[in-house]
Amino acid sequence: MYRIISLCTIYSLFSFFGNAQINKIIESEKRAALIKKNGLTSRAVNNYDLKYHKLEWAIDPTVRAIEGKITSHFIPSASVSMIEFDFSSALVIDSVKYHSVITTATQLSTDILQVDFPGTISSGVLDSVTVFYHGIPPSSGFGSFIQGSHAGDSILWTLSQPYGARDWWPCKQDLIDKIDSIDIFITHPKQYRAASNGVLMSEVISGPNKITHWKHKHPIATYLICLSVTNYAVYSDFSPYGANTVEIVNYVYPEDSLASIPQTAVVVQQMQLFDTLFGIYPFYDEKYGHAQFGWGGGMEHQTMTFVGDFGYELLAHELAHHWFGDAVTCGSWEDIWLNEGFATYLSGLCYEHLAPVYWSPFIHNINNAATSVTSGSVFCTDTTDVNRIFNAELSYFKGAMIIHTLRWVVGDSAFYAGINNYLHDASISFGFSKFEQFKMHMEAACGQNLTWYFNDWYYGEGFPSYTINWSLDLSNTVNVTVSQSQSHPSVPFYELPIPIKFTNGITDTTVVFDHTFSGENFSASLSFKPENAFFDPENWILSNNNLVVSVSEKPVSTLLNVFPTVTQSMVTVVTNMNEKAYALQVYNMAGELVLTKELNPGSSMVDLNALPSGLYSFVAFNGIKQSIQKVIKQ
Repeated sequence: MYRIISLCTIYSLFSFFGNAQINKIIESEKRAALIKKNGLTSRAVNNYDLKYHKLEWAIDPTVRAIEGKITSHFIPSASVSMIEFDFSSALVIDSVKYHSVITTATQLSTDILQVDFPGTISSGVLDSVTVFYHGIPPSSGFGSFIQGSHAGDSILWTLSQPYGARDWWPCKQDLIDKIDSIDIFITHPKQYRAASNGVLMSEVISGPNKITHWKHKHPIATYLICLSVTNYAVYSDFSPYGANTVEIVNYVYPEDSLASIPQTAVVVQQMQLFDTLFGIYPFYDEKYGHAQFGWGGGMEHQTMTFVGDFGYELLAHELAHHWFGDAVTCGSWEDIWLNEGFATYLSGLCYEHLAPVYWSPFIHNINNAATSVTSGSVFCTDTTDVNRIFNAELSYFKGAMIIHTLRWVVGDSAFYAGINNYLHDASISFGFSKFEQFKMHMEAACGQNLTWYFNDWYYGEGFPSYTINWSLDLSNTVNVTVSQSQSHPSVPFYELPIPIKFTNGITDTTVVFDHTFSGENFSASLSFKPENAFFDPENWILSNNNLVVSVSEKPVSTLLNVFPTVTQSMVTVVTNMNEKAYALQVYNMAGELVLTKELNPGSSMVDLNALPSGLYSFVAFNGIKQSIQKVIKQ
């Protein structure tokens, strides 16, 4: 799940870079999961393998209620006389039939439906049971089953992640057993259209109603099953692959249908990019789709993403989930970053490959968001706390950044090879995965043991800060001392290769030092005389509060301040320097000097209109230099 912005609207883009948009995404995911902290995960006895569901629902978008008939085909893993489903006790069981005969069923207070058979079912034998029910689903998830309105008409939609499926239908709510295939029949007033998973098989008018039939033939996790019904307008985009195309079906509000057409069209490029990087869209033989719903975010329902709007990053994030989250689903909410960290990072890859001007700002702000907290691991330590599962800084931002830094450590070739091997591992593909399986594939691809990396960055908390002291001798040899501090004591030291860029404004070079302990000394011979040094100029490393100073300089943290840090034109530069004048130097992310101004102490306005959009570093020079936080020029 997620929420993002429109590429064509630059001010929206940079409102994301201020983290407002991405925080809306994450808050929306939290809202979909804010339920009681007791008994969140499945309590049903896991003694069978689900093979197929026939899901039949009758709903009216004007009424918050449901009537259902759920037929579940299963294979017992041992001889059984009963099975259990996760099912809210707030709903009413009408009957349960086994071989067309009513059988005993008990609703437990623990939101469990226990179905007793007249005899024992043998292990390994395919069988089925049908549950008839009705009622008003509880609102525990704020998104599990919602009735609302838009532009004077009604809508009813579902969203089950992580624990909300049992609010509205009897299911096996776990991250162990995917359902092999499903048929969905939705009976609703005939003036509406119903969106759901898989391929639309038929829409049949029956008196005042319409029966909409969707069919999905791929394994699916319970929380990814969905429905939404309203007066949708429908149109399609098409994404080519080879000689074929994937249909991208868009179910949108009529009042938004014209505006949405150019916005959803960007998904074609995004899908083609992900096809190239990670293999063909996993559900290419069915469809991809969007259904608009009453949210400020999105949810990656398998083959039918629900979205509140059509922002560029939102669409990229939810599409990315169909590789990371749907085709391969985290096998525990402890590993939610395998869904959310990757989807966050892949939305950035759309910038890297399709709109490069926004790539550096994206990574810069993801890093700043990840380091805005000084503790907490990417590994989710409390899956009973939905706020912890969907923690913005850890599961999304830091999850994305440790993927990015891992790419730096192993190199692009091993990085993409390892990820593709992971996604297409027969034991994982269209199933569930755990962190250790991802780690195994990355280690095999890069040929090294990565325990050191993941112990620091995945299990460990916090992030490093670097102080780089450098000097230059007469032969243009730079001597560098690298010191590191940590924001949290769980990691005594972060081992990493670190890049430092040396430049004189005309010539530059980046040197990578293998940093193994704090206070380590390095040297490198250069072919030119550098004037400045920049730590990690391409933002590969999850870190913050870094300082680069030559030994003839002294670090000062209060002499220079520039604001706002995101601007379309002007910034205010404030200095406490006592000299009559000083030089302000502005460098782009390539380390090139792009602006120099003579300023007087105090407050000065600096016009950046002549500079292209991007990230810039400000340096004050008067015998004392200080690089400050980077400024984003829109």
